Amino acid sequence: MAGLLVIGDVVTDVVARHRSPVAPGTDTEADIVLRPGGSGANTAAWAAHLGADARLLARAGYDTGAWHVGELTRAGVTTHVRIDPGSPTAVVIAMVDAAGERTMLTTRGAGRRIGPGDWDDALLDGVGRMHVSGYTLFAPPGLELVRLATRAALDRGAAVSVDPASTGFLREFGPERFLRETSGATLIVPNLDEALLLTGAPGAATAAEALSVRYGTAIVKLGADGALLAAGGRVTRHVPGRPGGETVDSTGAGDAFAAGVLTALLGGAADHEAVEAGCRAGAAAVTRLGGRPVAALAGEPSHGG
Repeated sequence: MAGLLVIGDVVTDVVARHRSPVAPGTDTEADIVLRPGGSGANTAAWAAHLGADARLLARAGYDTGAWHVGELTRAGVTTHVRIDPGSPTAVVIAMVDAAGERTMLTTRGAGRRIGPGDWDDALLDGVGRMHVSGYTLFAPPGLELVRLATRAALDRGAAVSVDPASTGFLREFGPERFLRETSGATLIVPNLDEALLLTGAPGAATAAEALSVRYGTAIVKLGADGALLAAGGRVTRHVPGRPGGETVDSTGAGDAFAAGVLTALLGGAADHEAVEAGCRAGAAAVTRLGGRPVAALAGEPSHGG
């Protein structure tokens, strides 16, 4: 199986699971844990867990970078993670309610500084697909990196896919601009809100169809309802969600879904089979706390590594 190169983010996730509504101005009891995360890093970790030769290009900070690299290596990911001496690692505080839905506070830290200087064409050696987390585009150096990497991947004959990643940052960046900057991709894997924002369509099916006209193939994630597969301007399959255990935390479920799709495609699966694999991975992800396939950490993050 050819390799998967993910370009994306490494993030320290502070996950707070609260069973009652957050009470403004006072305390709300919650289970709070620290986890390695980041959309790109999670996707790479899940892909490695599913059997892919997964590599990650990212930046982490001087404070917890060594911990993140260790966790990714332990997950089976080949890391190309630069430790930024001038910035801390990105941090997300994810507040997860009783239904598993999450609200996030984000600081992008070192992830905002990844750029063309982090690139080497040798990163594509043995790679069959390059996957870009949309977060990378939302700062000027990262946008330049994506342009450079996409040209190199296409020159090598590697397929390119993209996950829009965040409606908040996407709205600020500009939907049409995002479509233009990622036009080299032949697969987009948005969630429903991202698909609607990118297209202005009134519903999931029309959004999926519109995106498939732009990219060739679009897979719109629908959460517990599964996903829509569209190709060449029409929806070809609605793959229902996979029943699983109790929903504990939706953090990383979309990343696991993307990893399932990409790993299956690299293994020669048909598009609809890849979507089914994505649904299986996403269903597994929501049954555990945090965004990675292995919940237990090797240890606490060390500072100054």
